[in-house]
Amino acid sequence: MAAAMVTTAVRQTPTIDEPVYVATATDYLHEHRLRYNPEHPPLGKLLIAAGVAVAGPHYDPSYTGTQGEVGRHLLYESGNGPWRLMLWARLPVIVLTLLFGLVVFAFGRDVVGGAGGLVALALYAFSPDVIAHGSLATLDAPEAGFVLTSAWLVWRARRRPLPYVPLAGAALGAAVATKMSALPAVPVVMLLAVVSVWGPLGGADRRRRVLLGLGWAAVVALVAVAVVWAAYLAVDPRLRFVPAEPVPAVHGLRGRLTDLLPLPRAYRAGMRVQFGLEDYPWQGYLFGHLYTGSLWYYLPAALLVKTPLGLLALGAAGVVATVAVRRLRPAAPYLLLPTVVLLAAAMTGSRDFGTRYALFVPMFLAVAGAAVLALRVRWTQVLTGLLVLWVAVSSLRTFPYYLPYANEAFGGPAATHRLLHDSNVDWGQDLGRLADRLRQRYRGERVWLVYKGSGVPSYYGIHASDPRRVTPDRVHGLLVVSDSAAAKARGELAELIDTSRPVDQVGHSITLYRR
Repeated sequence: MAAAMVTTAVRQTPTIDEPVYVATATDYLHEHRLRYNPEHPPLGKLLIAAGVAVAGPHYDPSYTGTQGEVGRHLLYESGNGPWRLMLWARLPVIVLTLLFGLVVFAFGRDVVGGAGGLVALALYAFSPDVIAHGSLATLDAPEAGFVLTSAWLVWRARRRPLPYVPLAGAALGAAVATKMSALPAVPVVMLLAVVSVWGPLGGADRRRRVLLGLGWAAVVALVAVAVVWAAYLAVDPRLRFVPAEPVPAVHGLRGRLTDLLPLPRAYRAGMRVQFGLEDYPWQGYLFGHLYTGSLWYYLPAALLVKTPLGLLALGAAGVVATVAVRRLRPAAPYLLLPTVVLLAAAMTGSRDFGTRYALFVPMFLAVAGAAVLALRVRWTQVLTGLLVLWVAVSSLRTFPYYLPYANEAFGGPAATHRLLHDSNVDWGQDLGRLADRLRQRYRGERVWLVYKGSGVPSYYGIHASDPRRVTPDRVHGLLVVSDSAAAKARGELAELIDTSRPVDQVGHSITLYRR
């Protein structure tokens, strides 16, 4: 897994979100201020900042612009090598993703035994989505891994509430201090803390059990809140917040509840930004259908495409096992409740952009898949081994193109762009590979480019024109289109694609057409 993630990180150009996070992390290091990217709390970007500190980029704090413009300026206009800076920014996330693999192993071992821990670890280590997002300087893998860690720690609290309940609160706080989408996990982990301490108090009177349970739930909440405050204080001990871009006003119940949260002002402002983003009519793309708004079933459908079939089979069988096998039933709430609640919350979102919003699903499925070994069915171990092998082969076959992975039932990575878009397949990661392909096969040809991403094509030696700025009859030569742009193409761009002949593809995310 380490080799796959590092190899991927070395070859991929910045994805759409990464320049913003790297620039914000750099601003944390140099200016110690809460200015950019308030819609996400600082902890994940502080992690990225550890790698940025080693890279030591030149940074101009006087440069003004949106957070996206600041990221582009840092990477491409400040004399910093984007390849080197992005690799160092991604390495801390890679290390943390590997450490979460040890949590998966320990969780599986605690529930099923040593063999179960190995099965869980294998399923995690070969998960294409986890590899893809664990190798990027983004926040999805850290958030999902911290949620998983909090569930494991509160599971261990069944025998030793102290120190595991406070540690579970700390892991939960780390998730909430990384992405606000982890907030629905707070009441879940608090409830699991009550469940964990309820059983060992079997001889105590009911009143005492209730009070102790509520007390430990309060410990989870207090520690989580403290971690969030600590993340903001680590950036600026004075907690100054001067956002570079306007923070939308939020009225009604959402605004009142936001004001009541015992969290830093910058965090509450970030929630308002998120509410503003949720109110925007985004476009989605699913199974060839372009739509405005969101579909409640988008994430389950996308997960069916993006999850290896072996992991789906073992995960589903493992969920059945945790409910059907008596000795595994105590683990069912710890594996199922966080997954179900977070997935249900994510399904209500307005941004149908990718399974990265549900990256916790393959992580929890990996642990649940280990529970299959507890089923007393003939050939269980052999079938489990074969399914794990299937996951491994499916993952290795997509190397090094993990972002556009699709399982075999949906045609593999080459077919993903016909089913999904955005971070499921094409997040701007292959601009460097495109530059290499144009030099190797199409040197000297006229290039027309529609690129969806944060990279700067000219930096990589791609000199192209935008075909949307001229009439279609003037577009001759190579038409290069990011697959996400092609999926959403309407009007003149759609006409250009329809009247062109596909001749090549790069990374299963960019298609080259001949005109």
